[in-house]
Amino acid sequence: MNLSDSQTGGAGPRRVSAMEAVLSHLRGAIERGEYAIGDKLPSEAELCRTLEVSRPVLREALRALQTMGLTVSKTGKGTFVVARTVEDPTFGDYAASDLLEVRRHIEIPVAGYAAQRRTPENLDHLAHLLDRMERETDTTAWVAMDTLFHLAVAEAAQNPVFRRVIEEIRDALARQSAFLNELGGRREQSNREHRAIVEALMDGSENDAVEAMAHHLDRVETTLTDIVRPRRADTPTEGGPEA
Repeated sequence: MNLSDSQTGGAGPRRVSAMEAVLSHLRGAIERGEYAIGDKLPSEAELCRTLEVSRPVLREALRALQTMGLTVSKTGKGTFVVARTVEDPTFGDYAASDLLEVRRHIEIPVAGYAAQRRTPENLDHLAHLLDRMERETDTTAWVAMDTLFHLAVAEAAQNPVFRRVIEEIRDALARQSAFLNELGGRREQSNREHRAIVEALMDGSENDAVEAMAHHLDRVETTLTDIVRPRRADTPTEGGPEA
């Protein structure tokens, strides 16, 4: 079985990465009951041989399964199934639903305050950061800048408490961002949403800033829902060489 990079089924040009194909295969096996709750998954070496993927690709998929709450990894023992369906992914110390709820209550009004209070220095910093994000092709580097972007918006609100809140959830934001970009292809769309936020701040429009941030978080929620929604079939197609 070869689960290296393959084209998605149906319309649309986005290709399924090797990691996504492995994740889809293992997730489907768990949801169908091929691996029951309490079962140990085959060893990494065995899975790499069976699925014909590299160990780094497999480990990314295993981490995603754990984030989804389907498995737990026990040091020296292996990976064990703990659930058959995805309920609420966890990013660091926080469940996705809790994280999004807080973000809506904090970041949406913060964007409005930032539109009213931002300084020229704040705008220059955000514009420079956004330019770098739009040119960045490495996901890890982009994710790091994504968290810096949200911190910079909080800084522009001129209230240190807002920045402290974002700092508290920064690790979870980074984990969520990486998850959504790897499995949801969010980077380009997120760049456009960030651009709309910055433009609203430059215009000094509280309403536009609030709407732009709300739209951004809506899209985050939609992509997350699409990823965790139970799938009825596991049909990755075989394709070209592993990236």
